Amino acid sequence: MSLEIREVSCKSDLRHFIFLPEKIHKNHKNWVHPLYIDEWIFFNKKKNKSFALCDTILALAWENERPVGRIMGIINHRYNNTHIEQNARFCFLDCNEDIAIARSLLKYIEDWAGKKGMTKLVGPLAFSDKDPQGILTEGFEEPVLIAMNYNFPWMKDYLEQTGFEKEVDLVSYKVKIPERIPEYIQKVYDRIITSNGYILHEFTSRKSLKPWIVPIFRLINETYNHIYGFIPLTEQEMHEMASRYLPVLNPRFIKIISNPENEVIAFVISMPELSEGIRKAKGRILLFGWYFILSESKKTKLLTMLLGAIKESQRGKGLDSILGMKILESAHQTGMKVMDSHLILEYNTRMRSEYERIGGTINRRFRVFGKIL
Repeated sequence: MSLEIREVSCKSDLRHFIFLPEKIHKNHKNWVHPLYIDEWIFFNKKKNKSFALCDTILALAWENERPVGRIMGIINHRYNNTHIEQNARFCFLDCNEDIAIARSLLKYIEDWAGKKGMTKLVGPLAFSDKDPQGILTEGFEEPVLIAMNYNFPWMKDYLEQTGFEKEVDLVSYKVKIPERIPEYIQKVYDRIITSNGYILHEFTSRKSLKPWIVPIFRLINETYNHIYGFIPLTEQEMHEMASRYLPVLNPRFIKIISNPENEVIAFVISMPELSEGIRKAKGRILLFGWYFILSESKKTKLLTMLLGAIKESQRGKGLDSILGMKILESAHQTGMKVMDSHLILEYNTRMRSEYERIGGTINRRFRVFGKIL
């Protein structure tokens, strides 16, 4: 069998690249299709401005002219310059169960990165930490959530056998939503909000939420600099992400705290988990696809946390407890039973402690790998 790695060079190749995973995972019960309308935007260099800030390459593995694997390589110059690194990234690695395919795809990106002067390859990691990252290493029995990678267990072995080692782990927590909010949190809420003149903002419409989206991203830029893989967003990227995500967010599950000057000092964003609806729609929204997704948003009992931040000068005052309490209240009111923390860096002890304090237990672990070139 002849195996060849070729760069994606035309729309037909890109179609193979986007739709190949659903063939590889055809009989994989826990895998969820991506939303293909988003995939076409993400991989469009004219619509995804991140391409203009990075060197990139997409490649397919062909076996007897049949696609059997894929990979993307990225060099994010903004991140490298900020962190004084010469790292390339790989992401969207997927292939049939054959280590020769995985090894060839990774070697292709290693060679590409080496020719561009890079000294290390890390991944799975895409343009930023907001894209799916890491290889799933524990929790294969858990349902797949939005913006999470999902792979076969053997992918970890393939990476280790090709010379990759652990860079960092990320974990997610499962939390049963309590029937009653702990009394101490209500006391914290009363004391902090009243004594500081803070304002808690809750929403019932996307129109009322929209003016706050860019200020939220500005706070993310200010507070996420220490997070592995994070790259500050430009104003243009903030507006693009607002346009992309606002239509799918449920305003009820977004909470913001501002100071008396109406400056965002803390926020949390969560959403009812839609992955089962996306699975039924097979990633397509035309015809009946939207019906499955919207139907799932109304009946799901799982709430997924997506983003949150607190201004550094306001930390340690209990704002995280206030936001958590308000999210739990909304979850309880809508019949949610379980909350998932999404991905948390293993060394983020503050956030992990918050989930453990309300009874959260680790249900998944993801790993970002690295290899010296």
